[in-house]
Amino acid sequence: MELYFRDNFFNAGYTEIMNPNQEQAGHLDLKSVFGSSLDVSDNSGLVCSGKFRMLTNRWDITAADGRHLGVLRARFSFFSKKYEYDAGSRGTYDVSAPAFSQEYDISGSGGRIVASFRRTSGWFSSGAFVLDNQSEQLDTYELIAVVMGVHAINKRRNSAASSGGAT
Repeated sequence: MELYFRDNFFNAGYTEIMNPNQEQAGHLDLKSVFGSSLDVSDNSGLVCSGKFRMLTNRWDITAADGRHLGVLRARFSFFSKKYEYDAGSRGTYDVSAPAFSQEYDISGSGGRIVASFRRTSGWFSSGAFVLDNQSEQLDTYELIAVVMGVHAINKRRNSAASSGGAT
C-alpha cells in the first residue's frame, strides 16, 4: 500500500495521510512545537503513536491500546544512513539509505526489502514522504510512525550539529 504524508514546519497540528488517488486515508497529529510525539490515525481512528524515550534518541511506537509495537534507533555508519527497528516477536528491520540519498529501504531477515520510503519535499520545506509497504508483518500506519521517527532523529542530529559549532 502506498501512502503520502508530511510533517508541519513547526511540528504541531494535523496533517492528512493521502492515498495515490489523493483521497484522505487518515491523518497525523503532531503533538507539540517543543517535542516530537505524534499520533497516526486511519479513517477509523487512532492506530499508533510515536515519541522519543525520555533522555534518549530511541523512538518508541505503541499501539492505540498502549501495547508496545517497537523501537527505532539510529546505528552508526560512515557512508550511509542506518537505523534499526526492533518490532519484538515480528523481527528486527534495517532502515537504510545511501549517504546523500532521501530514498530508504526497510529490509527484514535475509535482507529482503519489505517496504521503502522517500522524502519528496525540498531542502527548505517541511518533510513530505511517500511510503510503499509490501510487508506482511508490519502495518502501513505503524511504518508511517517509523518514517516520522527517522525524520525526527535526523532533525535532532541536524539541530545538534548546527548548535554544536557555535560558541
